[in-house]
Amino acid sequence: MSAQNLLVELFVEELPPKALKKLGESFAAALAESLTAQGLAEPNAAVTSFASPRRLGVHVAGVLACAADKPVSTKLMPVSVGLDAGGNATPALLKRLAALGADASAVGQLRRAPDGKNETLFHDSIAPGTTLTEGLQRALDVALEKLPIPKVMTYPDPSGEGWETVHFVRPAHGLIALHGAEVVPVSVLGLEAGRMTQGHRFEARVDPVAITHADCYALQMTDEGAVIASFAERRAEIARQLQAAAAPLGLKPIEDDALLDEVTALVERPNVLVGRFEEAFLEVPQECLILTMKANQKYFPLLDAAGKLTNQFLIVSNISPDDASAVIGGNERVVRPRLADAKFFFDLDRKKALDSRVLGLAKVVYHNKLGTQGERVTRVQAIARAIGQQIGGEALALKADQAALLAKADLLTDMVGEFPELQGTMGRYYAQHDGLTDDIAFAIEDHYKPRFAGDELPRNDVGVCVALADKLETLIGLFGIGEKPTGDKDPFALRRHAIGVIRLLAEHHLPLSSSVREASAAFNVPLRPEAVSEVTDFIYDRFANFLREEGSSAQTIDAVLALRPDRFHQVGRRMIAVREFAHLPEAPALAAANKRVGNILKKAEGNIGEQADPARFVEDAEKALFSALAEIAPTADAAFEAGDYTMSLQALAALKSPVDAFFDNVMVNTDDPALKANRLALLNQLHRTMNRVADLSRLAA
Repeated sequence: MSAQNLLVELFVEELPPKALKKLGESFAAALAESLTAQGLAEPNAAVTSFASPRRLGVHVAGVLACAADKPVSTKLMPVSVGLDAGGNATPALLKRLAALGADASAVGQLRRAPDGKNETLFHDSIAPGTTLTEGLQRALDVALEKLPIPKVMTYPDPSGEGWETVHFVRPAHGLIALHGAEVVPVSVLGLEAGRMTQGHRFEARVDPVAITHADCYALQMTDEGAVIASFAERRAEIARQLQAAAAPLGLKPIEDDALLDEVTALVERPNVLVGRFEEAFLEVPQECLILTMKANQKYFPLLDAAGKLTNQFLIVSNISPDDASAVIGGNERVVRPRLADAKFFFDLDRKKALDSRVLGLAKVVYHNKLGTQGERVTRVQAIARAIGQQIGGEALALKADQAALLAKADLLTDMVGEFPELQGTMGRYYAQHDGLTDDIAFAIEDHYKPRFAGDELPRNDVGVCVALADKLETLIGLFGIGEKPTGDKDPFALRRHAIGVIRLLAEHHLPLSSSVREASAAFNVPLRPEAVSEVTDFIYDRFANFLREEGSSAQTIDAVLALRPDRFHQVGRRMIAVREFAHLPEAPALAAANKRVGNILKKAEGNIGEQADPARFVEDAEKALFSALAEIAPTADAAFEAGDYTMSLQALAALKSPVDAFFDNVMVNTDDPALKANRLALLNQLHRTMNRVADLSRLAA
């Protein structure tokens, strides 16, 4: 059972670049996991993944030629069923043994052991360990089955036998399986394992490459095949070359991890080159040029120290000729028409004022149940005006109305038609070209913000009004027609919209309840009546998830959000107060008492009074609790109203003794209805005083 390192490589035609990273990681992880489950590899075995445009591979350290034998204990049946009165095997037992490959001679070796109420027969045996050939074949089948393939291809079986077809992400042409220096005889996708593979299409020094040992793969591929097989190493090399090429120019390449991953999946041996285009194209907004170069050509635009686009860009080539001028020239010729298209769209769009496009939105369907984009704009205007009135009065409301009217107009421009990612951005440029003020122009661009976690908020109050209105309209509208997120499906990005609403409300100290109501009032199409409550619940739920991701404890979040605070900017201070309260020695008892009070009040029948009558008190303990509340409540309430939530909760610590004494000495549910009602009113007072900052019962163990 000697251990050797294992190498597996599947050589294929060019894999989909946006999926390559996940394909490589999945293939390596699934294969190693299967080998471990079969006892052929250790759980902590070193696993190295390889993924290039034309190969998926994995190197697993310390793989056994044969797994260790394992003892197997098989439960058969109760003794009373398996043996007759004379201790002989019954037909049922003999049949069960035969299924295990044993006969009557095994009866004497069967083990008896209690199993519940019955004494049961067990058959103990030794299962031979899985051989590497069997185990690797199984692991390969599992790994290929689990691959996250975006789209399957069907092609003829490469073995050429019969009319069989193979289904895989791309046609496969070679398989390597080496245990140390020895080939493991396995097969997949109509391919028999060997040690031969191919290197770079044009620059391999040896073709084909014969891998001599599992541990020589990466080195041989680099040296003989001119291929950096590791995705991570190739990515790091591209990043290094990008910086090295930009540094002498005093420039920096644009940072884009998704682009870097995609380019890594397109080349096997990267060679970064510098290209240029005519400076006249820089008259076009740089966002257009950057998107054109990244999306269409996979180039890395170069920026100056101020973050402004230059007329130079970086090409990640898959070949390294002695004279790279032809490669550079070819890429420069290819990018020029793309940039010319962008300039054409920009020039053409500016011939028509942005506000003249608004009427055209009435012909664009937003949703068949929610009307057109024009109708949607009207709703967003109404919501934005109301929010503007709250934040800055009539002047801000008028600006918010104008920005909301124009916010979607750029959807009808040629530039946004070609590059939807530029919606909002182009609206800003066209608004500035039309002579609109920056607060309106930037609001048009910023009303999509925040687009993702960590994204910046709108730059001005006009942008805040329109952004909040746009997100609330989306949530109310789609919940109103039943288009809610389910499980991991959220086709309209409503979770992201909810987080945006939370951040905007918190930043500008706006109430949630009135904002949602105003958004609902803007609709003149029929919506589900429960939409407002569902959206409110959804936003609180997303807020809880957001706070958990920020590192807050679930118990603290639950305590604060249980009260549904209407102004989210207060939540952070409330949570700090709850955490500090939880450290007080009186906290556990008060939390438990609070929970008990809540349960009593929930079970109480009829209306409960707001204020207890001290003249009706009988027991000293209830009098003491009333007096303590009269002394402590004003202090706690004043601190709460002043926003000092920590002080408000700290003041409650003095209630511990009178609360404990009350529950030790007072029967709340007494037979006297008047006395019971008065005591319930006292508990109602206590409950209100204790639960202004948070629901302290949620802190009870």
